Amino acid sequence: MNPPAHLQRLGRFRAALAASPPLWWALLYFFSLLCGYYVLRPVRDAMAASADVSAVFPQAWIAWARGAGFELKDFTLQLLFTGTFVVMLLLQPVYGALVARFPRRVFLPVVYLFFIACLIGFWWAFDRNASGRGALFFIWVAVFNLFAVTVFWSFMADVFDNEHAKQVYGYIGAGGTIGALVGPMITRYLVGPLGVANLLLVSVGFLALCLLCILKLRPWAMRREREHGEVSGEQAMGGSIIAGLKLVWQKPLLRALAMLMFFGVGVGTLLYNEQAAIARQFYPGAEASTRYFSTIDWAVNTLTILIQLFLTRWLLRRYGVAPTLMIPAIAILVGYCLLALSPLPLLVAMVQVATRAGEFSLAKPGRETLYTRVDRESRYKAKAVVDTVVYRAGDLSFVWLHKGLAAFGSSVVFTAGIGVALGFLFGAWRVIRAQRALPDEGAPGDHPTTQPPIPRRAQRA
Repeated sequence: MNPPAHLQRLGRFRAALAASPPLWWALLYFFSLLCGYYVLRPVRDAMAASADVSAVFPQAWIAWARGAGFELKDFTLQLLFTGTFVVMLLLQPVYGALVARFPRRVFLPVVYLFFIACLIGFWWAFDRNASGRGALFFIWVAVFNLFAVTVFWSFMADVFDNEHAKQVYGYIGAGGTIGALVGPMITRYLVGPLGVANLLLVSVGFLALCLLCILKLRPWAMRREREHGEVSGEQAMGGSIIAGLKLVWQKPLLRALAMLMFFGVGVGTLLYNEQAAIARQFYPGAEASTRYFSTIDWAVNTLTILIQLFLTRWLLRRYGVAPTLMIPAIAILVGYCLLALSPLPLLVAMVQVATRAGEFSLAKPGRETLYTRVDRESRYKAKAVVDTVVYRAGDLSFVWLHKGLAAFGSSVVFTAGIGVALGFLFGAWRVIRAQRALPDEGAPGDHPTTQPPIPRRAQRA
């Protein structure tokens, strides 16, 4: 008698882990990265919601705003999102120069060492309660999250080819989800004994683990490039420092991915902001609202990891990226239609869970497999533009759009959101069409999970 399907899938997961050193290191890498980020995220959110405006903005800004006749605290989120977009845009040429002029073995560690150095600087600022630390920290955490995760998935596309990515990306995503669950628990239990400032050093420790994983995965990336006859990432990529922007404009797939990202951020931003307004109305007490949001986070992470372990791999291997992109897009469209009719807190929570879980468990792994089939300049430079500049442009656009729509009530916000959800669905369709023109890269020779270890000489290369 055959075991149940869910036990068979767990058995395949255990077999993949037992046979695959790169999968182990990739899991540890993504777990450490998201765990370190989610240790920081509550600190960031607390800063953004702080009643002490001097903790968020410098005193000079506060005085200037009052002289101009308004209070900065009335526009905190809008200003923080605007600042994040501006910084992200300014950093694109810097990142492009780093990727163009230095080989992978240099720029990957440099990115994470830079973030570690910044965290040590913020530790000093928080320890001394420096004025204006909140805005700077909020923007930095947003930049860190997008750039660090983008670099991670770009590197994974160097380590795993398309066929292997379909098999393991769901598992790797599950490792990140576990990190997203553990990080807030660490913050919750250690913020009392350690204090806010010292929590930043805990995140430093997780980023150090990421550096170790990069070193361990590098030989596997070199092997994959040799087997497929690709230009080695151990050489500087070259090209323009703004090549990423040009590639997104020129290539149909990258344009489609940018559209998908923009409208995907839009549906999430409108829902997130309106959910906060509805929660304030129906759950005015701190305890009730905290319980409401924590229940949503628990449901999102639970549903995400179940889908990642039991469905994502099967969908990608059997049907490709189409269902992983279309299922979340259709679910969001249906959700917004229901919310336009009845914006009740329970329904908002259900749509939020479906939206975020669908993004983390299906849409994200599906999009990332596509980057295994493009050239390295698109993989690193163009991907960074889509994941950072386009992402934050969406944030900026829709946080201000919500500010205008919110005055007319939740039903108007969600009705407008139907149009945004249609844009998201159209973007998913465009990506599915454009990716058909890509080469369907297979795996030459043996599966990397079944190959013998790399000789020591190759490991030292």
